[in-house]
Amino acid sequence: MEPLIHGILLAFGLILPLGVQNVFIFNQGATHTNFMKALPAVITAGICDTILIYLAVAGVSVIVFSFEWLKLLLFLAGFLFLAYMGWVIWKDNPTINSKREQKGFSARRQITFATSVSLLNPHAILDTIGVIGTSSLGYTGYEKWMFTLACIVVSWVWFLSLAIVGRKIGQIDGNGKFLNYLNKTSAVIIWIMALYMGYQFYVLLGE
Repeated sequence: MEPLIHGILLAFGLILPLGVQNVFIFNQGATHTNFMKALPAVITAGICDTILIYLAVAGVSVIVFSFEWLKLLLFLAGFLFLAYMGWVIWKDNPTINSKREQKGFSARRQITFATSVSLLNPHAILDTIGVIGTSSLGYTGYEKWMFTLACIVVSWVWFLSLAIVGRKIGQIDGNGKFLNYLNKTSAVIIWIMALYMGYQFYVLLGE
């Protein structure tokens, strides 16, 4: 049971903070009048997280952290990516009214955006590889797969829950004020994460 509980707590700890991925999934739930139309974003994010977690547990973390230049590249890319995505979220103005269905992303756009904020987000990659990957090194065999499965299940449950909560908020928040407030708050948090990535890049560069 220890690997299972460890995986659940660790995955929740990593996925709970507001980030680009979470805000996007939440907004898709809120801006579609039909919950099913937000599923492409949920499923894509779930699949991407599953891939990242599997690769991390499979030993990619050992490879990544063996190369100093690769860590530098990830931190620099993370700073630039998060700074840009923070700006995109800050400028976004969710429309929650009778025309909100037109504001929601199409299935194709949801898949593209969810993939980019999942697989092209260096901060998420470092979280997965650096934390989940290294934590899994303490387990072998059956216990390692229990740990891995727990992390994956938490991701899927979390994304589904986010979209469902977003849908409910969208029904209540008729003028979109709450979503605008959430976007502004999320953008500030994402910029703080960007500064952290930039600081880590500066520290590594000076070593």
